[in-house]
Amino acid sequence: MRAARLIKMVLLLQSRPAMTAAELARELEVSERTVTRDAQALSEAGVPVYAERGRAGGYRLVGGYRTRLTGLARGEAEALFLSGVPGALREMGLEDAASAARLKVSAALLPSLRDASRTAAQRFHLDAPSWFREPETPELLPAVADAVWDDRPVTARYRRGDEEVVRELEPYGLVLKAGVWYLCARVPDGDSFRVYRIDRFTAVEPGAGRFARDGEFDLPAFWAERAEQFARSILRAEVVVRLSARGVWALPDVVDALSAREALAAAGTPDSDGWVTVRMPVESEEVAHAQLRGLGPEVEVLSPPALRERFAQDARRLARLYPESPG
Repeated sequence: MRAARLIKMVLLLQSRPAMTAAELARELEVSERTVTRDAQALSEAGVPVYAERGRAGGYRLVGGYRTRLTGLARGEAEALFLSGVPGALREMGLEDAASAARLKVSAALLPSLRDASRTAAQRFHLDAPSWFREPETPELLPAVADAVWDDRPVTARYRRGDEEVVRELEPYGLVLKAGVWYLCARVPDGDSFRVYRIDRFTAVEPGAGRFARDGEFDLPAFWAERAEQFARSILRAEVVVRLSARGVWALPDVVDALSAREALAAAGTPDSDGWVTVRMPVESEEVAHAQLRGLGPEVEVLSPPALRERFAQDARRLARLYPESPG
């Protein structure tokens, strides 16, 4: 346990000019007193850890000291090779750079671990695109990816409905969602972050210089928040339905995840027949009709009346198609 912590401490100091005892304690999840003892132990083992006293002091490595990657366990090495998504890297034009990086890491590993890339690839594979749709790589994705990596502003032409608009953007990050590429970018004038589908870009021109990146920007957190906002923004209607036990179980498979989650979280207790009544946010009556039909006889629509009548008409049509057999 301590050996792993000492290795992590060296790697942290190797990746930064200096760190305070408080910063190291937070990263290592130990007390500052433990950090002091660990630094002394590293120094006694020959690792040149230097402690500077005072308010601006901290710990740093002396003389450009670098450790080798021979401390990796097999599980750690295999996880390292899982960090890249080959298809996505290829689409962004980064396949050669990623391949070179993997070769350098492989060369630094112990001989017994050099098959880590192969063993990881044979056990885990990420297939990002959704089913039943052939993925298409946006033509301008490599240009956008270059701007993201270089913190370079761009002038982008973008299809919005039937018109085309021009935007000055500071590209912060790329997201691959169900086979569709999105750009998260800041609009310099309004200083706000927005999301753009890259397949709607018609032209991308890199600007001069580089923009000052907001160090507080968190791409995963931003995307999660915007995805939640989008999911809520389209749920403009509400339906009330009764669900059998099987209907409750199957509901998340036929409606939007947010709709199902909110409906089931507020569900009451089952009635004497074992059915529960729920209020569910939906995109529209038409969408609710198309989705809830997937539950068949495991759902009864109570309101709105127009939607209930749609299901009644469906039931009458089904009855005509499947009349009861005599006897």
